[in-house]
Amino acid sequence: MRVPTKAGGLSNPAWLRRLGWASLAVNILIVVSGGVVRLTGSGLGCPTWPRCTEESFTPHGEMDVHAAIEFGNRLVTFLIAAVAIATFVVAWRHGRRSLILLALVLALGVPAQAVIGGISVLTDLNPWVVALHLLVSMAMIGVAVVFLRRMDEGDEAPVWNVASPLRTLVWLTFGVGWIALYVGTMVTGSGPHAGDADAPRNGLDPESLSQLHTDFVMVLLGLTIGCVLALRAAGAPVPAQHAAIVLLGVELAQGLIGFTQYFSGLPIGLVTLHLFGAAVTSAALTWLLVAIRERPGKLSE
Repeated sequence: MRVPTKAGGLSNPAWLRRLGWASLAVNILIVVSGGVVRLTGSGLGCPTWPRCTEESFTPHGEMDVHAAIEFGNRLVTFLIAAVAIATFVVAWRHGRRSLILLALVLALGVPAQAVIGGISVLTDLNPWVVALHLLVSMAMIGVAVVFLRRMDEGDEAPVWNVASPLRTLVWLTFGVGWIALYVGTMVTGSGPHAGDADAPRNGLDPESLSQLHTDFVMVLLGLTIGCVLALRAAGAPVPAQHAAIVLLGVELAQGLIGFTQYFSGLPIGLVTLHLFGAAVTSAALTWLLVAIRERPGKLSE
């Protein structure tokens, strides 16, 4: 399913690539902006949804900075929607079915996130709903990475470029990485940065959860080192080796930030940087996963 592409036209693959990178960027941005909302205690700055107040969609004069921060985060959702719609339209005009489906998933993520975000506000920032809100954004980051990768592939059945034991190792790394991300959301839901001074916590022990999170991170680090060494020893394609090295670098940076923030009392700046790192970790995990297989063909530029 294809339509002819015209140089400079909206169906030109160059536009798809730009929009793919834009999708990745804005989905990382919403993780960071949502984190700022939680870290500044602004989660109920706009106390209702979809309006900011019962009377208005926007914060008004007598409302404080928390309302502005929460409203700013909601505006990022509109930016994501604009990028998602543009990506779907351009993918549709290009006519490649696999890219259309991926663009549709990115687009459907917007109303899904709006609903989850609304539920989180209406439930006074229930920590389990807020955690789901973050994890869906992490998943959308992964979809954006797959979209970008698919542009360098065809639509035939995937051909694995590493042996079965290596595939198992990479999949295990991916799974443990997502467990570490999930436990990280539980740590936040149990600690001081739950989004509002009166927001409920999940009732779990922050210290024990932090230790559990650290344990999974250490397992992830060991698995990633294994991926780096095994892919190199097996002579895996260079992109796969590079993806593993990038993931390892991201994890080491995340570990340094994580330990520093924990032992310095969770300063907002470091926690925000750690959230950004978590979003990049999701992207890097997905990139490694898609780098160990190929699909014949490529989208012509």
